[in-house]
Amino acid sequence: MNVMTYKGYTARIEFDERDDIFVGRVLGIRAIISFHADNVAELRRALMEAMDDYLKDCKERGISPEKPASGKMMLRVPSELHGSALIAAQASGKSLNQWAVEVLGNAAHV
Repeated sequence: MNVMTYKGYTARIEFDERDDIFVGRVLGIRAIISFHADNVAELRRALMEAMDDYLKDCKERGISPEKPASGKMMLRVPSELHGSALIAAQASGKSLNQWAVEVLGNAAHV
């Protein structure tokens, strides 16, 4: 996946062959923030402008901008998976939270 980041926000970048442009969309927030350009330099500027506009709009409206992630995650998983994960964590000498952070980090290539 091709991405660009700005001010802690990450956007997925794709090439639209039909329109012959690069298109980006900010990930991890409910607000739909998209942008496009003919080349990478313009695309980066378009991302910066879109995010600056979003942040300015939030400030003017007196609301907090969404953050890509709060650091809190709640998952619903089958009880069998929960049990297996707990055993794997304990076997590695870690809490379930520590183990999950490591596994998710590896899966997300962080």
